[in-house]
Amino acid sequence: MSLYGVLDLPLWQVVLITLVMTHITIAAVTIFLHRSQAHRALDLHPAVMHFFRFWLWLTTGMVTKEWVAVHRKHHGHCETRLDPHSPQVFGLRRVFWQGVELYQAAASNRADMERYGLGTPEDWLERNLYSRYSWQGCGLLLVLDLALFGVYGVTVWAVQMLWIPVLAAGVINGVGHFWGYRNYETADAATNVLPWGILIGGEELHNNHHAFPSSARLSARWWEFDIGWLYIRLLSAVGLAKVKKLAPQPCFIEGKASVDLETLKAVIIGRMHVIRRFSNEVLHPVTREELCRSERHCRRLARRATRLLARESSRLDDRGRQRLEQILEQSQQLRVVYQFREQLRQIWERKAPSQEELLKLLQDWCQQAESTGIHALERFSRNLRGLALVPTPVA
Repeated sequence: MSLYGVLDLPLWQVVLITLVMTHITIAAVTIFLHRSQAHRALDLHPAVMHFFRFWLWLTTGMVTKEWVAVHRKHHGHCETRLDPHSPQVFGLRRVFWQGVELYQAAASNRADMERYGLGTPEDWLERNLYSRYSWQGCGLLLVLDLALFGVYGVTVWAVQMLWIPVLAAGVINGVGHFWGYRNYETADAATNVLPWGILIGGEELHNNHHAFPSSARLSARWWEFDIGWLYIRLLSAVGLAKVKKLAPQPCFIEGKASVDLETLKAVIIGRMHVIRRFSNEVLHPVTREELCRSERHCRRLARRATRLLARESSRLDDRGRQRLEQILEQSQQLRVVYQFREQLRQIWERKAPSQEELLKLLQDWCQQAESTGIHALERFSRNLRGLALVPTPVA
């Protein structure tokens, strides 16, 4: 056998094959573990599921039930002390460099595994191979890499072993809750690291995912790209996948003046859309009108003030709350629209005994908003009366 393994390939081809294999691993994580198993956003053909399970056992040693349970707990307790890997709690450096240790600590909690890991595979292969001998898959991969690539094999194997800990545990769990842009003002700190989800299979669009966790597609804006969704579409086209859930899209029924149960349902389900539109259509124009003194001054001040006003109040620290109060003190209109934003948010956060009570709150909100004399708020409220949600077509 050659010093460079059975394949005896030049270095550039070894690099290319390594990148392809790591990309398959990323695809297995985002399509199988994340979107299919953790969030039930799609069903996969048994053959595809078995391939992904085998590939993940071989290249990562991760157990499906453990990964799903840790991720579901993350969503259930995001940015709190119970979150297994929040950089807001543990710090970015620890999550980035010690993400594997945090994952292993969370996966060792058997009670959480039983509570959050329901519905994951428990067949003979899972019980007798994938879960029972989780690290042996990685050992087998080392043997295969050495046989195929010779002296390059150790490096190929090391890259495969580091790919998920660095990109998934480090970048998504760490940077994806610390730095980036946000389409939706979710209660957690999730961000979109990049608008082009290629390297990490679409997981770069992390804020979009936290806004609509059960959606099989992670892209939300026309200029965002989710390569994981592209793969799902290809699998669907040949009958190997079936999409179950996508984020609903808002639409407005022209001329509708009544606030009914359908309006309430659309507001609650599409609350991320509603709060984003409120920021764009009310907070931003009122901020510009109230705080601008010159064009240069306006751009800088309005941008900063709008970001602060739009932020989820629970995510503000003491300094942020102090700055917010200073802004609100400068304008009565800003204070009014901010209070209406908080009241609107409370409608879907309130634990009301009946839909009728929530409906009455929304009707009162619209009536009061339209009597404030603030044109942007009045216009938003009138449009809100006609809000409806349409299922996003898969095709």
